Amino acid sequence: MRRRHREIVHVGRDGWLFLIGGTNGVLEQYRATLSRWWRLRGWVKLIETRAARAQALGIRYLHVVVPEKLSVYDDRTVDLRYDPRQSPARVLGRRLINNPAYVDLLSPMRAARDGPVPLYYRTDTHWNYEGCRFAYRELMRACGAVPPADLDARQRYETTRVRDLGEKLPDKPVETASHAVLDRDAQRVYASPLVAAYEAAGRAPDLHVGAHVCFRNDRPDIDPRTLVLFGDSYAHFAPIMLTGILAESFREVHFVWSSSIDWAYVERVKPDLLLFEMAERFVTRLPDDTFDIATYQTGEHLAAADPVAPPVQAPEGETPEGLPVQA
Repeated sequence: MRRRHREIVHVGRDGWLFLIGGTNGVLEQYRATLSRWWRLRGWVKLIETRAARAQALGIRYLHVVVPEKLSVYDDRTVDLRYDPRQSPARVLGRRLINNPAYVDLLSPMRAARDGPVPLYYRTDTHWNYEGCRFAYRELMRACGAVPPADLDARQRYETTRVRDLGEKLPDKPVETASHAVLDRDAQRVYASPLVAAYEAAGRAPDLHVGAHVCFRNDRPDIDPRTLVLFGDSYAHFAPIMLTGILAESFREVHFVWSSSIDWAYVERVKPDLLLFEMAERFVTRLPDDTFDIATYQTGEHLAAADPVAPPVQAPEGETPEGLPVQA
């Protein structure tokens, strides 16, 4: 079971690649250790605290962990010694089974993994558009919302390129994937100075933590609620993944790339729904919820958008998906 963190990629069946190492030591997270027990206990308490704080503000809190490919597609690994039943997402799901704030994605995704279309890229850490749409429907049910009737009829397009796990192999396999055009009804009405600076420099794919955008949807039959989403690359500030689909479904959507919630921002916006999304591999870091998005937009973080500055190294598995290569 124990592997060195520098062994990053596992080559599974039929070209399926899995993140197993890196800075988060992904495979090690499937070991039931005392330190993991305390860490997941901390997450349970944090989720309960967040839900209670949101409720006191008249806001509904929803927490979703995006399962690792190892947790969903263990049947596509080859001689990899780990127990998917020890997935951190599964353990959290068991501990929070009666908590309405926790939206379990692992169980339904495992049940759907043998469907006609995979839910994850073969050569990337992320879910693909089908996986994102699957998770979106689970979230919409949890929100008591109905997806727009024409969402599945959106125009599709394909991208073919080397993806984040393929990039780590000598032969750099390419993968073709299908996406939907999401940015039709919703309009981006705000992009933070950080987003604007990175976009102006042609470096949008280099931006991660601190990205902040807002979307407005004036479609007459749209769900009238406002949603604030704190998330990562599975949501993304570009209208390509979860943020993009949600923006087509609610009157107003705010996205902040952070695992720590900026409660002052939440109190200013006063949304109806507060959603937190995070990849399973990042449960190794328990946030303190002291993030200040306004302060983060200045100083060294803004200066990093300089086109002559070296690219900011993304955390393991955080390469943005669905963006054109030259985005």
